[in-house]
Amino acid sequence: MKSRAFTQIDVFTDQAYLGNPVAVVLDSEGLSDEAMQQFARWTQLSETTFVLPVSPAANAQGADYRVRIFTPGGELPFAGHPTLGTAHAWREAGGQAQHPDRIVQECGVGLVTLRRDTLPEAWAFAAPPLQRTEPTADELNRVCQALGLERTRVLRAQHLHNGPHWLGLLLDSPETVLALDPDHAALKQTGIKVGVAARLAAAPSLIGRANREARAFAHNRPVTVTVPDADLEVRAFAAAIGIPEDPVTGSLNASLAQWLMADGVLPSQYTATQGTALGRQGRVNLTQDAGGQVWVGGHSVTCITGQVTL
Repeated sequence: MKSRAFTQIDVFTDQAYLGNPVAVVLDSEGLSDEAMQQFARWTQLSETTFVLPVSPAANAQGADYRVRIFTPGGELPFAGHPTLGTAHAWREAGGQAQHPDRIVQECGVGLVTLRRDTLPEAWAFAAPPLQRTEPTADELNRVCQALGLERTRVLRAQHLHNGPHWLGLLLDSPETVLALDPDHAALKQTGIKVGVAARLAAAPSLIGRANREARAFAHNRPVTVTVPDADLEVRAFAAAIGIPEDPVTGSLNASLAQWLMADGVLPSQYTATQGTALGRQGRVNLTQDAGGQVWVGGHSVTCITGQVTL
């Protein structure tokens, strides 16, 4: 074991402790898969990343660093907030990209490009290609039962694959999203990670740009909701990989955007808010460029720096 540079970054927020944290080990050469997994279980964060030198093939394609991404339950080929958080930590530690205003990350899905976002002092990653399939009626029924959700409140549903796999549900209103109180043990038994979302415009009298606070009720339990100029309310339930609810989820927001933009439900640029039910204020900026590529952006803030013995 040796001392390695370590940092913890809060992602999709410009205010520390209101986004989604990721632990980043900046010098991970020599670590075994078992050591990485053990440390990820110990941090108990939704993701822990390990920065490594790029492979020869990726180096030839302009990659700047390689990252492996672990949850407490296993390794992921790609994840959104760890991508932004790792890039932030790597740059802060002195990493120099091969190209100005662009970072190329090597990970399990291949190469992921990051660019400066339209938001000041923020970065965005190019969403990996999305594959979509229709869920079966049995899958929807089992998931809705575990969520405590009436099936009639689901407007659209799709399996979304962009490295990670999510079952995406578009619900009838943001108050339905925020009122969910899932049975996480039952969700884990389904083996399916579930992302739920609703357009904030669907309930302008309750939640909207002109009214920053509203109340949603879950089992007669009041929940205070703050929505600062957002278009979509999102929640992510990942008991299948050991995370009951993820505060702010880049991969899910990426796939939701690719799906809902393609189907004409959302415009080519919008803002999602996530983490409300957990007392967070995550903000995700989604933009589709002229070539059809969806970019997922947001701010990152350093919360912890130091050394870890691994």
